[in-house]
Amino acid sequence: MNITEKILASAAGKKEVVPGEIIEVNVDMAMSHDGTSPPAIKTFYKVSKSVWDPEKIVIVFDHNFPANNIGSAEFQKVTRNFAREQGIKNIYMHGEGICHQVLPEKGFIHPGKVIVGADSHTCTYGAFGAFATGMGSTDLALVYATGKTWFMVPESIKINVNGCLSENVTSKDVILNIIGKIGADGATYNAVEYCGETIDNMGVSQRMTIANMSVEMGAKNGIMKPNPPTIDYLKKRSRSKFQIYESDEDYSYYKEFNFDVNDMEPQIACPHDVDNVKPISKVEGTHIDQVFIGSCTNGRYEDLKLASDVLKNQKVHEDVRMVIVPASAEIYARSLADGIIQTFIDAGAMVCSPGCGPCLGGHMGVIGKGEVSLATTNRNFKGRMGDPDSEVYLSNAAVAAFSAINGEIRGH
Repeated sequence: MNITEKILASAAGKKEVVPGEIIEVNVDMAMSHDGTSPPAIKTFYKVSKSVWDPEKIVIVFDHNFPANNIGSAEFQKVTRNFAREQGIKNIYMHGEGICHQVLPEKGFIHPGKVIVGADSHTCTYGAFGAFATGMGSTDLALVYATGKTWFMVPESIKINVNGCLSENVTSKDVILNIIGKIGADGATYNAVEYCGETIDNMGVSQRMTIANMSVEMGAKNGIMKPNPPTIDYLKKRSRSKFQIYESDEDYSYYKEFNFDVNDMEPQIACPHDVDNVKPISKVEGTHIDQVFIGSCTNGRYEDLKLASDVLKNQKVHEDVRMVIVPASAEIYARSLADGIIQTFIDAGAMVCSPGCGPCLGGHMGVIGKGEVSLATTNRNFKGRMGDPDSEVYLSNAAVAAFSAINGEIRGH
């Protein structure tokens, strides 16, 4: 079996599982946020009065937080009352950050576990060797009630990435390049396993970016065997013991792809599809109105540091609004202590409280009709960040910073 199948077999209490098999599994951790909790709660009360295990539920306020309208405030009130009633102590509602950053930071994510969340980018936790996938609020309600869910065991795709990344080329460019080649539906309901020397040599933040965007090619989950830096991270934060699984060497994958990144330039996802990917040389000079650095994809410390190195002693172009949103309070505090936040302020950028911010077009940085945004986020669908007649391009944090200075998409 491969790593995904071994985790699912263990969670189902079986010796082995095969692709296409329908299994019921025990869930190790379940998550929802301020946007998806209320619909889950509404369904939950139709089937149960108490959650299966309040210690295995984590709720994070991040999508529209602090509340930006009455509807958001009501959603958060409903969620707070539910957590209080059910004895859910693991609720983060004071600006701790984005759910996919907060859960690993707080030690809830472990290799070999089954983790589900009412958010499509729950697949981020595959960076730690966990089987992690998103689901709808109705499905999550049943998990909250029973601690169980069902899956069809996915076919698995192996993606080998080898080579050394050039300066200001990051894991964001790696995953954009992969999605551009495989397509937005090229891995639908597949388990995507990332391997190769490039993946092995990446730090935790870079690996999280890769796993995070697995869903953008339709994958059920993205996963990789934890490397030494990841294991060190886990040991410092983990709340319990964990088991690391790895794929059998003779496993036969459904599909296999090989990528060489030695000569790869920064990649840009162009409107209005994540797989509409072009090398930056093909889109340099494109006018922009806003730059956003943040999100569960690229709002980590390493991203902010990369951008601040570019912006030091520079100024954001007078025609550009630059919005910075750290992915968590921990990242914010570290960036503040290291002078990164001051660099952003001196350059003329706006630094906002940790959360999802403009990523979903909901809060702090919505763009208007005809405007163009360059963002370090994971999606650029039509109307994603605001008006349906706006456009969103996706890039890494260094490219975003260079572009903010120049008023157009630039890689230097």
